[in-house]
Amino acid sequence: MLKHITLYSIIAAVSVLALFLVCFVLGFKINTTRSIPVGLYRVSNEPITKGAYVIFCPPQHEVFNKAQKRGYIGAGWCPGGFGYMMKQILAAKGDSVSVAADGVKVNDLLLPNSTPHEADNLNRPLPHYRTKRVLNDSEVLLMSNASATSFDARYFGPIHRSQINAVIRPIFTW
Repeated sequence: MLKHITLYSIIAAVSVLALFLVCFVLGFKINTTRSIPVGLYRVSNEPITKGAYVIFCPPQHEVFNKAQKRGYIGAGWCPGGFGYMMKQILAAKGDSVSVAADGVKVNDLLLPNSTPHEADNLNRPLPHYRTKRVLNDSEVLLMSNASATSFDARYFGPIHRSQINAVIRPIFTW
């Protein structure tokens, strides 16, 4: 009896591992954070454009080092040991961007859920990124459209387009 249970456990574990491997090879990504809608996404060959959901490697910068130490982003295979992040491009080349205490504005329109918080849920101070400028052709503003507590551009500013790995398309979200 114990032999059968052990055998079935091994088969189940190998099956789950094989399923995850197949999903990875086919470009499926699971988002479990509230930065974008929770669900299943697939890597796409679509061009990087405003409004697209993207998966990216955070730049090697002190703000991301601190974010990883605090658990805002995980460890992974990106340079610096960072995990991938998923956000939506809400501003790109030519867009006027303002990041201030009242929130993030793109072309003078205040984005919902964009007011920066002074501290995280453990009362640790959050970074204060502030700017008012027009984005150049190599910059994008990556934000959450779903969460007021996301670690996004209101804390780290625009990033270079080269940090983006791919556009991701939702398959099933909730």
